[in-house]
Amino acid sequence: MIQENKIDKYLAWLLIISALVRGFLAAFIEFGNDEVYYWTYAMYPDWSHFDHPGMVGWIMQIFSLNLLFHSEFALRLSSIIFMTLDTFIIYKIGCLVKNKLAGFYAALLYTASFYCFVITGVFIMPDTPLMLFTLLAIWCFVKWTRHGTSLLWAGLFTGLALLSKYSAGFIWVGVGIYILLYDRKQLKNKYLYLSILISAVCMLPLLIWNMQNDFISFTFHGDRVSLFGKLQPLDFLAEIAGELGYNNPINYILIIIALVAFWRGRKYLDETSGRLLLCFALPFIGLFWFFSLTRPILPHWSAPAFTLLLLFPASYFAERQSVNNGTIKLPKPIIATVSLLVLVLIFGTLEIKTGFIPLRFGERANSVQHYGESDFTTTIYGWRSIKDDFQKIREEKIADGEMKESDGMIGLQWFPMANFDYYVANPLGVNMLGIRGIDKIHKYYWINEYRGGLQKGSDYWFLDESSDYYAPERYLEDKFDEIVPCDTIVVDRCGTPAKYVFVYMCKGLK
Repeated sequence: MIQENKIDKYLAWLLIISALVRGFLAAFIEFGNDEVYYWTYAMYPDWSHFDHPGMVGWIMQIFSLNLLFHSEFALRLSSIIFMTLDTFIIYKIGCLVKNKLAGFYAALLYTASFYCFVITGVFIMPDTPLMLFTLLAIWCFVKWTRHGTSLLWAGLFTGLALLSKYSAGFIWVGVGIYILLYDRKQLKNKYLYLSILISAVCMLPLLIWNMQNDFISFTFHGDRVSLFGKLQPLDFLAEIAGELGYNNPINYILIIIALVAFWRGRKYLDETSGRLLLCFALPFIGLFWFFSLTRPILPHWSAPAFTLLLLFPASYFAERQSVNNGTIKLPKPIIATVSLLVLVLIFGTLEIKTGFIPLRFGERANSVQHYGESDFTTTIYGWRSIKDDFQKIREEKIADGEMKESDGMIGLQWFPMANFDYYVANPLGVNMLGIRGIDKIHKYYWINEYRGGLQKGSDYWFLDESSDYYAPERYLEDKFDEIVPCDTIVVDRCGTPAKYVFVYMCKGLK
C-alpha cells in the first residue's frame, strides 16, 4: 500500500535503492566483452570509432577523470548516475502523459527492465548515454506536442543520442511519421527544421571521422542487417525470446495488454502523446523484426523502443487504480515484475561468482581445450585472477632468456583481446596488438598504430582461454617461425575450474 501524497518520497527511495544496488554490482562484477572493449574508446578517444560513435568513451573519460581512476566501478559510474536520471525522466514523462501515479508506475516498470537496470544501469555500453539522451529527447517532444515548447532542446538531445548510437535516428523517423499522420501543419514550423539542423550539427564529428575512414563504420553496420535474404524463422523466434528476456517477460506481456486496450479505444493516457510514443516505438521494433527474419540480430537493439512503451501499462494501471482515503494498492503485476528482477539479480550474481548451477553442456564443453565453452558466465568471471599467474610465467621466461621484457601480446579478435588487455597486458605495461584484419580486431586496427605496430622478427605472448578457444596452431602457425606452448593457468571458482587459459610463446613474426 502506498499513500497518494507521498509518491515523490517513494520515488526518491526507489532512486536511492536502485543506485546503491547497481553501484554494488558495478564494483563486484568484472567487465564483459563489450564493456572492456569500450574502455579502449576512453584510452584512445576519437571523434568516432569502428563500431560506434564516441559518446560512450567520452563519458567514461569524464567520470573516471580521464582514467585517473580505472576500476570497473569508476568506468561504470556514468551508468549508475545516468540510469538514476533515466528513472526520474520516465517518471516525469509519465506525469506529463497521465499523472504522478502513472509516472511512479513507469519508474517501477523501468527499474524492472533487465535492459534498463543492468545493460544501461550497471554495464557501460553505448546504450547508457543512448537511453539518457533518448528519454530527454522524448520528454521534450511530448512537451512540444502538448504545449508547443522544448522543440529545439529535443533536437539537441536527439543529436547527442545519435553521438551515442546510430539507432537513435529512429527518434526523427518517429517524429516524421507522427507529423505526416497527425499534424502536417508542423511542416510549416521553422523551429522544426532548426531542431533538425541542431541534430545534424551534433552528428558532424562522426560524419567527419567516417569520411576520413572510407565510411567504414556505416559499412560495418550495414553488413549486420539486410533487407533481403533467405527466411530464417528460428532467428526471428530467437529475437522475440531475447526481447522477452531483456525487457523482463512480465513487462513485455503488460505492454501487449496495454496496447491492445489502447487500440480498442481505452483512452487511459493523453491520445496525442500516445500516438507520438507509438510512432517512435512501433516502426523501430517492426524494422528489427524484419531484419531478424533473414539473419540473427541482437535483442537489445530494439530495447529502447520497448522502454518507451512502458508508459502504456503505467498509464493503464494508473487509470484503473482506485484511491481509498488517499491510499493506493500497488498493482500485483508491477509487484511481480520488480520481484522477478530482484530474484534474477540474486541468482544471477550467485551463479557468476559461484557457478552453483553447472552450465557446461556436452562432451566438448567439458574437454580441457573447450572447458566452460557453453557457460556464458565465464565472460564476466575470472579475468582479475589471470594477471598474477601470467606475471610469474612471464618473469620466469624472461629470466631464462626465452622472452624479453619488451615482448608484447597479440590477439586474434577484439574479444577477448580487450579483456586480456585491460586485466593483464595494461597492468603489466605490455602492449596488446591485433594480428588479424580490421573485421576481426576492430578498433585495435588503429590501436596497433598508436602502439608502434607489429614488428617483423619479434616475439609475442598469446593467451587463449578454453571458453573461447582459438587454436593458435590454426591461426598463427603461418605468421611465426614457432609457436611454443608454455603453461596453463587455471581460473578457479569455488574450488572448481571455471575455465583454463593457455599461454603460448610466439617466436619470430614473419
